[in-house]
Amino acid sequence: MKKVFSDFDGTLTNNGKLGAVFFDLLNLIEANQSELIIVSGRSLSWGHFLLTHFPLKHVIMEGGGVILSRNKEGQIVEEVLVYDEDVVELENFTQRLIKEIPEVVLSADSFGRKTDRAIEFSQMKASDVKKVNEYLTKNNISHSRSNVHINYWVGDISKSSGVKHFLKHYAPHIDHDQTIFYGDALNDESMFRDFQNSVGVSNIMSVLDKLKHKPSIILEGKENAGANGVFHHLKEVFDSSVDF
Repeated sequence: MKKVFSDFDGTLTNNGKLGAVFFDLLNLIEANQSELIIVSGRSLSWGHFLLTHFPLKHVIMEGGGVILSRNKEGQIVEEVLVYDEDVVELENFTQRLIKEIPEVVLSADSFGRKTDRAIEFSQMKASDVKKVNEYLTKNNISHSRSNVHINYWVGDISKSSGVKHFLKHYAPHIDHDQTIFYGDALNDESMFRDFQNSVGVSNIMSVLDKLKHKPSIILEGKENAGANGVFHHLKEVFDSSVDF
C-alpha cells in the first residue's frame, strides 16, 4: 500500500488517547515506504498540531473540507476545498442556529474552523441534540456524526471527496487500489462507499447497523479496537506482500 488513509478519533486512538502503538504504526508505515494521511473531522488547527508534532506530510481535516501540507521549506500550506460563498453561508447559518437554539454547544475550536462547525453533543441533553438535528435537516444543512462531534457544513464536503482531490492533485501516480482506509465512525461512510480497500476497526460494531455502506473488512475482537486494530491489520498486509 502506497498510501494509508485513516480516521483519527477512535481509529488511531485508544480510549480517546494516542498511545505507544500509534508510534509503532508510524514506524511500520515508514519501514514499508508508505505514507500515513490522517482524514479527520477535527479542525484545521488540529491539522496544524498533527503536522508540527508528528512526521506527517499531509492531513485532510474538517471532514474533507481542507488539506494541510508541509512544503519543502517546512511551512504549512492550506488548501480549502469549498467555495468562498459556502464559507460565508456557513457562518451566517451558525449565527442563526445559535439564536434559534441557544442550548447548542459548539466545540471550542469551531470558531477557528473554515469549512465546517462542530457541536459537542455529549455536553447537551438528548432532546436538544434532537432539536439541532431537526433544525439542520429542515434548513438543508449537511451534517454527520463522528465519535466526538456532530459536524455540519455548506457545500460539497466528505472524507471521500477530500481524499479523491488529494489523490488527483497531490499523488496522481497512485491508483485507488494502492491505498487503504481505516475508520470506525458514521462520517467514514463515504470512504467505505467509494474505496474498495476499506477496513473498520472492531469498535465500529457500535455504529455498524447505522451504516448503509460498510467497510470491505471488519476486524473483530477487543485486540483489534482502535490503533491496535490498524497496526495488526496493516502489518499483515505488508507482511503478506499482496495489495489487500
